[in-house]
Amino acid sequence: MTDISQHQQSAAERGRLLIFSAPSGSGKSTIVGWLMREHPELRLAFSVSATTRAPRGTERNGVEYLFLSEDEFRQKIAANEFLEYEEVYPGRFYGTLKSQVETQTDRGENVVFDVDVKGGCNIKQHYGDRALSIFVQPPSVEELRRRLVGRATDAPEVIEQRLAKASYELTFADKFDHIVVNDDLATAEAETLRLVEDFLKR
Repeated sequence: MTDISQHQQSAAERGRLLIFSAPSGSGKSTIVGWLMREHPELRLAFSVSATTRAPRGTERNGVEYLFLSEDEFRQKIAANEFLEYEEVYPGRFYGTLKSQVETQTDRGENVVFDVDVKGGCNIKQHYGDRALSIFVQPPSVEELRRRLVGRATDAPEVIEQRLAKASYELTFADKFDHIVVNDDLATAEAETLRLVEDFLKR
């Protein structure tokens, strides 16, 4: 009895990791946003990424991002301090620091990663059972095309590029713990909530 309660206590004190990946236009950010907004009892908090870009507007260091110089970022890469990182443009880096994740989980936060498929696979590999990985999948590439066209935010050639990338990203789906097909948003949200709750109860 004591062992179980101590185990529950330590699990409750230390946060866990929730990884969400999906092709662009799958509705992942909508689902994650809903989960965080409507279910505060889950103690979810986004992973605070590091970046070499300058702060914008009212952004504060350590809140929206950890702002690093390019030299600092490269030093941390050399020291293997990142879970995953990407050079989006020459000299423009984004990444997830292992130390930042530990800081957040030590506070009891369940850390949410909204990352690309490769980043998601890397984080899952690093944390194993401490992490739950969910792949949000559109019903079909054709449905994805319809959504991207419907957004009316991208030129036709950009949409084709996104669809080509999506087809490639879909090949990673089976590397995730669970696949949630976002055919109907309310159903996908309910399924995601169930998966997250089950994981956090373990």
